[in-house]
Amino acid sequence: MTGFKMKDWFLKKLDRVKTWRKPAKIRSLRLTGAMQSFVGTLRNQDQLRSWWSRVRERSSALYLRMKESTARWAKAANVIARSRLSKLYRYRVHILGAMGLAAVVYTGSLGYQNYVEAHTYDIYHVYVKDQLVGTVSNPQVIDEFKIAKYKELQEKNPKVHMVLNTDEIVLKGERAYKGESDDQAAVSKLETLLTAHAVGVELVVDGKVIGVMKDKDTVDQMLAQLKSKFGGEKVAAKQQEEKGKVSILSAEKSLSPGESEVQKVDFVQQVEVKDKDIEPDQLMSPEDVLKKLETGDVQPTKYTVEKGDCVSCIAKKFNISRQVIYENNPWIVDDAIKAGQVLDLTVLQPTLSVRTVEKVVERQEIQYETEYEKDDTLRAGVIQTISPGKNGLKNVTFLVTKVNGKWMEEEMLNEEVIEQPVKAKARKGTKVILGEGTGKFAWPVIGSSVSSGFGYRWGKLHKGVDLTGNKSILASDNGKVEYVGYKSDYGNHIIVNHLNGYKTLYGHLSSSSVKVGQIVEKGEKIGIMGSTGDSTGVHLHFEVIKNGDVENPLKYLNR
Repeated sequence: MTGFKMKDWFLKKLDRVKTWRKPAKIRSLRLTGAMQSFVGTLRNQDQLRSWWSRVRERSSALYLRMKESTARWAKAANVIARSRLSKLYRYRVHILGAMGLAAVVYTGSLGYQNYVEAHTYDIYHVYVKDQLVGTVSNPQVIDEFKIAKYKELQEKNPKVHMVLNTDEIVLKGERAYKGESDDQAAVSKLETLLTAHAVGVELVVDGKVIGVMKDKDTVDQMLAQLKSKFGGEKVAAKQQEEKGKVSILSAEKSLSPGESEVQKVDFVQQVEVKDKDIEPDQLMSPEDVLKKLETGDVQPTKYTVEKGDCVSCIAKKFNISRQVIYENNPWIVDDAIKAGQVLDLTVLQPTLSVRTVEKVVERQEIQYETEYEKDDTLRAGVIQTISPGKNGLKNVTFLVTKVNGKWMEEEMLNEEVIEQPVKAKARKGTKVILGEGTGKFAWPVIGSSVSSGFGYRWGKLHKGVDLTGNKSILASDNGKVEYVGYKSDYGNHIIVNHLNGYKTLYGHLSSSSVKVGQIVEKGEKIGIMGSTGDSTGVHLHFEVIKNGDVENPLKYLNR
């Protein structure tokens, strides 16, 4: 019998011995239903006392017998217990030996466990793809190696970004007993497996690769420089300022007459920047890329003026607009050129065009009206002033769109009357003369929009306004057709004499429906809108001429 089994046997026997010492439970006597009935029938007190005396005697006898029985049981239990304990004493040596052996085994096991734990280390196996490179003691060894390698590459190639295939490095951790690692050997072998290559970005405009540059930041700076030539810097500063402010509801900044504000700057073409693996010699400098974007690699074109040349003739000969000639040769005044002068006719074709949208405010006069008193003694057309009138003033806001600084289109946003005009009073003869105007002009195009206003454009006066809308052209006032024909600048055009000092001109028509000498009434159709002559698109060029001088038609045309 082993020590552990003897221990179990002893404990079981001891439990049984303990139970022998417990006194037996004496059940209380309970009267049956019959006995209760018997007691109830006892009416005589003497009978009751006699019966109770007998019960007590019997109970005492029963108690004595039970006490003797319990004493005998206890004596027997003591004898058995002494017998069991003597056996346990004889096996004491075996029990104590088993317990000592268990203590020795436990103590040895604990010491071994501590020893193993003290000699177990974290190690990291280094792989490149699926190839085992070596084992390091800490992941930081590999991180420091990567940083040092990138720094070395950047010092050798300062003008280009170099990339290593470090994304192929994989670390697998393990906790091993007496695990071995060799940092230096792993790093040395890893260095032989890493490869470096140059990366850059392609600048793509409308699907065409323009050049390769160092990185996206370099491209963004170069594009910002291109935008800044046309107001992009101001827009960027304004947007940055608005971001820093608390968002509140406030009125938009108002502009004074003569002021303008760039609202938006973007590119006409689609611009993309794509990452690409490159060779270092493919890189272009920002200056070279910018020049290519602005000029499109176009070579300069020079022309020597010949006898009989004119600005319009040269523009037609080279199929370019007069605007290009004026911009490239700002010394030209009133189209005056001489034989032998050299003109720059270079038409730049930028690869990337900058589009700007500007809000412009101009102050314009509002032509006063004249209140007439009819006088049948005066010939129609004869006017005698009673009291002079006075022109009013209005601020007109335009939205002007330009591409590379050149005007493209103009949209009138609103008008604000600053000073109302004062009507003039005059006597007017009533002797009817057919074709005489009222002096009050109507819009010659129904639902018209102003695409270009009156004023100087590209160094030359734009004598009227350009209107788009319904293609039918209407007489702006009663009058007599003075001219119907073609000129290189106006194309097909009509001049109506209103026989009151005013004339109106309608240019770039595709066709006319009147003839010279014909009397037309205000609102009568006289032609169809077109794009003949020196025109950039289908529109009506409309002029108001007063006593031989051109005036701003918007003085006479009000919504």
